[in-house]
Amino acid sequence: MASKCQWAKLKKGNKYKTREVNRCKLCGRDHGYHRVFGICRLCLRELALRGELPGVVKASW
Repeated sequence: MASKCQWAKLKKGNKYKTREVNRCKLCGRDHGYHRVFGICRLCLRELALRGELPGVVKASW
C-alpha cells in the first residue's frame, strides 16, 4: 500500500514526464504494474482467481 507522502508526491506533479510512475489503481503499488489492466500483479492474480477479469484464467496443467 502506498503511503500518504507517496500519494502527495504523485499529485504534486513532476518536473519531467519521464519521472511519472505507474501505480496500481486498487492498492497503489508501483512495482509489478500491468499496463493492459492498470493494476499490479498481486491484484491481477486476486481478480483472476475470483473470475472478475474477463478472458483471464489461471493456468494449470
